[in-house]
Amino acid sequence: MITRFSAAALAFVIATACSFGAPNLLIITVDDMNCDSVGVYGCPLTDITPNMDKLASEGIRFEMAHVQVGNCYPSRNVMFSGRFPHSSGVEGFYQVRDIKFPVMCDVMQKAGYYVGIRGKVSHSTPYQPYRWDNDLTKTPEGRQENIKDVPSYYRSTKRGIENAEKAGKPFVINVNISDPHKPFWKPSDQQTADKKASKVYSSEEVPVPGFLWDDDVVRQELALYYNSVRRADDAVGAVLKALDESGKSDETVVMFISDHGMPLPFAKTQLYHHSTRTPWMVRWPGVVKPGSVDGDHMISAVDMLPTLCEIVGTEIPQGVEGRSFLPLIKGEKQDNRGFVIKEYNENAGGNRHPIRGVQTAEYLYLFNPWSDGTRRFKTATQGTATYRQMVKLAKTDSKIAARLDLFDHRVVEELYDVMTDPDCLNNLVKSPEHADDLAALHRILGEWMKETNDPLLEAFNHRDNSEKLDELMTTIEDVAKKKRSERRRIKKDGNPKGKGKSNAKKNKKKSQ
Repeated sequence: MITRFSAAALAFVIATACSFGAPNLLIITVDDMNCDSVGVYGCPLTDITPNMDKLASEGIRFEMAHVQVGNCYPSRNVMFSGRFPHSSGVEGFYQVRDIKFPVMCDVMQKAGYYVGIRGKVSHSTPYQPYRWDNDLTKTPEGRQENIKDVPSYYRSTKRGIENAEKAGKPFVINVNISDPHKPFWKPSDQQTADKKASKVYSSEEVPVPGFLWDDDVVRQELALYYNSVRRADDAVGAVLKALDESGKSDETVVMFISDHGMPLPFAKTQLYHHSTRTPWMVRWPGVVKPGSVDGDHMISAVDMLPTLCEIVGTEIPQGVEGRSFLPLIKGEKQDNRGFVIKEYNENAGGNRHPIRGVQTAEYLYLFNPWSDGTRRFKTATQGTATYRQMVKLAKTDSKIAARLDLFDHRVVEELYDVMTDPDCLNNLVKSPEHADDLAALHRILGEWMKETNDPLLEAFNHRDNSEKLDELMTTIEDVAKKKRSERRRIKKDGNPKGKGKSNAKKNKKKSQ
């Protein structure tokens, strides 16, 4: 755990600030995009992401970057709290009321920054009301910008920069681009100027990821996805255009990341390699060597907040579980960057299917304590055309039937060689040749679970005892239901102690 920046890092930040002034921060995210959907990360589609590729050429890109979890709300809260989901309390899609730690907007405001956000506002802080200086999703007249309109991202970014200038402060602006999250781009969007994608791909030319299968229905849905990726790239271009026109590009650190993988089976709401691997890029004129690539160090979303703190030269909050990778941004080496920890708990519907994972450059290990052959995984990707086609084809295709069974029921433990099997198709957990590797990953995960007081530790220690796992999962599910029920009640009547109808209403009445 890092609680404050090192003397060397502090000296670097002070020297940079003296030369260039306090750096602005522009954090750009895209929603539900696979890392390998980006050109510089290996997408075979020609010129699919020219703006993202250009950004990478002007800064550094990380080849082994991951987010912690494959669904939006928990993933973004990890980024801006520097804490794992079970530590922050944001394990699903809900607000947490008893927050006792600062998150990114608090830290940056305290450091003297104007802090604005466009999109995903409720996903980016664990509490309400939100403490951002401005929600840039809204126009000055109070009108909501359309989340799929490319020009609106230019307008929002421009407003944020202008607001900071009026306040006489440097800015931290977080622009969250909605694409390629569903609803996907559709052909009728091409007739609408604001929703138009600058290039359209057909189902015949799009690549099919190895964790899916080649099928006309799958290709049709993938074409909509890749056209949404192109529109996301257009929005990135609109954001950067606003920054360039402001004249502040040279004094602004631009950080780009996707919150997790594509919204299709075996990607979103999972912890597979392709679920969490993210295209992470940083551009910092005068500091980062253009065209740099880091393929040696593993970083993850929990490291974002401490890194941002070191960039601007402010203290990292106590209790942050991530670690700054500022030295890597500067092209240096950093020890203990050989693995990342992943954590999933539940989906937007409150369905509890906890998973824990540890990934190195070579292996991915997953622990699924809920898997008993009868519990069925529930996720938004079951509503896709691709999943429905998988169910249909499984009736006559044994290979697809096996994939469907794994998707729906999983197994307690999974082990994959991501160097040779990045699509995670061959489970090696029972392979004698990999017993030592499995034991090493067990040790890493077990130590982390103990250090962070993970409530799944007992289940992990009984991973070979199906009866005990079932007992523990029943308890875990009951506790989660009670917590969700309490959060819903508090949200409804504002009464955390359950006394009377509504403390919030009473207090409001007294103040009138």
